[in-house]
Amino acid sequence: MKLVIINYGAGNIQSIKFAFKRLGVDAVLSDDAEEIKAADKVIFPGVGEASSAMAKLRDTGLDKLIPTLTQPVLGICLGMQLMCKHSTEGDTTGLGIFDVSVTKFSNSVKVPQIGWNEVSNLNSPLFEGIPENSHMYLVHSFYAPKCEELIAETMYDVKYASALQKDNFYGVQFHPEKSGLVGEQVLKNFLQM
Repeated sequence: MKLVIINYGAGNIQSIKFAFKRLGVDAVLSDDAEEIKAADKVIFPGVGEASSAMAKLRDTGLDKLIPTLTQPVLGICLGMQLMCKHSTEGDTTGLGIFDVSVTKFSNSVKVPQIGWNEVSNLNSPLFEGIPENSHMYLVHSFYAPKCEELIAETMYDVKYASALQKDNFYGVQFHPEKSGLVGEQVLKNFLQM
């Protein structure tokens, strides 16, 4: 199996690579369109700020490529947020794969949300074998509100979409690569799709 992690300067690439290595898969880091298109599975990682991340994607043409991919694609954290149509972080136009706009948590809670939180309403093969209300590791100040593409939700200030799916595109707000055995199971499930 060829697994490609899209390389556009996102911050959590090495930990994702190590997580897949523990599962016996050597992921390839690439920004080459042909190599990404030829992959069996694609990871769209992300740690950072939305507008600068989108600028990097536009500079390399990856903003046009990613929405056309037909194999399973998993967006992680900022990767998931950039798959949405818009983010209020830097007033950023996203890739438009998910029809939802990302917004910032209110001032009534501490941001960023850092640490373990429950993920519930699990509704996808991505969560096969994962108990309802499992804890995942999250670090973020912006979130996707509940919407039609929701496949998991989390409560922090409001109930929001902690995972999204549309066709072959999956997005998780949490970091499966840092979420212990349940996070590892999410990655295994993705590999088996």
